[in-house]
Amino acid sequence: MTELEKMLAGASYRPGDPDLVALRKRAQRLMRDYNATVYGEDEHRAALLADLLGRETRATIRPPFYVDYGVHIDLGDEVFLNYGCVILDVCRVTIGPRTQIGPGTQILTADHPRDAAARAEGVEMGKPVFIGSDVWIGGGALILPGVTVGDGAVIGAGSVVTRDVPDGITVAGNPARPLR
Repeated sequence: MTELEKMLAGASYRPGDPDLVALRKRAQRLMRDYNATVYGEDEHRAALLADLLGRETRATIRPPFYVDYGVHIDLGDEVFLNYGCVILDVCRVTIGPRTQIGPGTQILTADHPRDAAARAEGVEMGKPVFIGSDVWIGGGALILPGVTVGDGAVIGAGSVVTRDVPDGITVAGNPARPLR
């Protein structure tokens, strides 16, 4: 297995692999160009975003926008990401149609070994994140590796989501818990 294949499978991988470094450098260049766009450069912005994500999208993403690779992110139609969102896509991130994500939100698939000796070896791993349709995620929320957020759920601003959120449930806090 290549390091990319290991990474996408959620297995331990070496992030310093030359192919992974090249993919991150590509994403960094495209992010820099995308984040430098201004209102009114819609066609140019859309082309840069399509290059970054590896496909055209009907999502709206307000710069700045930050990713590890970009090409492991699947956005449904009419997804909205406000300013300053971070998606660390070492594994697949899927966001369903009409989901709205507030400013400064972080969606993380990247993870590290809990054992210090394993961390010292320089390996990493990840877990995919799935966010359903018609979800609202308030500003500054943090979605951790391996989390699934169900359709129609609401994540309160500043929440740290450590566990799956069922369809239609509202959660808030650190760690995020259902509101009654």
